[in-house]
Amino acid sequence: MLNKLFCFAACLSCLVFFNKRAQAQGLGIFDNQTDVGINKLPGGGQYDAKTQQYELSGAGQNIWATHDDFHFVWKRMKGDFILRTNAAFIGKGVELHRKVGLMVRSTLDSNSKHINAVVHGDGLTSLQYRKTVSGITEEKKASITAADVIQLERKGNTYTMSVARKGDLFVTEEVSDLDLGDEVYVGIFICSHNADVTEKATFSNVRIIVPAPATLVPYKQYLGSSIELLDVETQNSTIVYQSPRSLQAPNWMKDGKALIYNSDGSLFKFDLKTNTPAQLNTAPAKNNNNDHVLSFDGKMLVISSGDGGPSIGYTVPVTGGQAKRITAPGVGASYMHGWSPDGKYLVFCGQRNKEFDVYRIPSGGGAEEKLTNTPGLDDGPEYTPDGKYIYFNSVRSGLMQIWRMKADGTEQTQITNDDYNNWFPHISPDGKWIVYITFFKNEVAPDDHPFYKHVFLRLMPIGGGQSKVIAYLYGGQGTINTPSWAPDSKHLAFVSNSDLLFPVFPKEK
Repeated sequence: MLNKLFCFAACLSCLVFFNKRAQAQGLGIFDNQTDVGINKLPGGGQYDAKTQQYELSGAGQNIWATHDDFHFVWKRMKGDFILRTNAAFIGKGVELHRKVGLMVRSTLDSNSKHINAVVHGDGLTSLQYRKTVSGITEEKKASITAADVIQLERKGNTYTMSVARKGDLFVTEEVSDLDLGDEVYVGIFICSHNADVTEKATFSNVRIIVPAPATLVPYKQYLGSSIELLDVETQNSTIVYQSPRSLQAPNWMKDGKALIYNSDGSLFKFDLKTNTPAQLNTAPAKNNNNDHVLSFDGKMLVISSGDGGPSIGYTVPVTGGQAKRITAPGVGASYMHGWSPDGKYLVFCGQRNKEFDVYRIPSGGGAEEKLTNTPGLDDGPEYTPDGKYIYFNSVRSGLMQIWRMKADGTEQTQITNDDYNNWFPHISPDGKWIVYITFFKNEVAPDDHPFYKHVFLRLMPIGGGQSKVIAYLYGGQGTINTPSWAPDSKHLAFVSNSDLLFPVFPKEK
């Protein structure tokens, strides 16, 4: 009898374990979900593993005053973190003040201390918080309404909300001296603002990021990496691979079936069907960095490798093999960035006589030709698909901005002119678009593009016009140093970073 009871208890224990595991897997990156407070109508959350999107339903009278009633999908977290999502209601709705957003709570009690970045049904976008248990909720309204992108960051007891309408840059509000405790509940939520009504919403690009600590030593210590694929039209991004190592600069191969990236001095081919990497042979180049580019016909790579000295340019078959040195050793560093469409020339950023300029060199080797000649950094040169122009980034006007010149170096013209630092212009294969990465000027020097910063990927028409944000992320160095467009000109590959990796995504074994 005792044995039967023991077996029964063991089976119950296993059942609870597997139910919890199945529930966690069903919620993607989150641990669990809860109706907080008194809810006449139960809420629910579902995770679509293919799109990596969530759909939440929930009721609840409000999140306000001294207590809250809503549906919450959450994860327990400690320390500093960044939450981010794109959120949208489904349907017209009933109440103007139905709510969706991101939340951090001390407990799951209805009267808990908390802070939330919230978008209401009427468009009101605000940072709401309760400083004490059962205290009155306070609010800071954003300068915009109807935000599509919501971010909530914790640094100690300071919380910063960054919000944007999709395509725009962030605006922020901040609350300091809010002590919610070290271990908190973080996640996404929905509230119908009517106890008798259930509302629904979708959440895409849901991310929980653990940023670099202040003690991290750049280029010696690294955070984990996620390779993401972005649908440019919908701006939904899916993670296809994660690693605790530093993965950098994915090139999309011409057949659309694989990526090339670098990690720990080696180059890897990443199969998009199996989500597995395979190391490429690039001997004698064994210390490869994130400046590597595919030829337009997809048959060759030009790579950059600093093997015991400054970076040198090599070419190597895309399948791997014996690397051929192209730039001369001893003249200064060479960081390779582009092929001409006819395959005859390579363009690169070269350090010569303590200056960084754009150079071109025959792809088979030979004499290099200097194309820029201004003080300060000129970097990231890349040909247009028709071969007529080279786009690059230059600090010559004060901040780092995007420039263009003819293929022979003449008619150098500034393309962007804003209050940010813009790097690495990449032209879509159809020749219609430019994507580039943007850093905040108060976070980086104009001639620096470090790891682990808040950055944007921005898109602009090749003929000029307004830029729009297509990705909001934590990354920087290695995110998009090289051409990362898919052959269809509709998708991009990039790298984001975090110290926290989730088991629901394909992960390095």
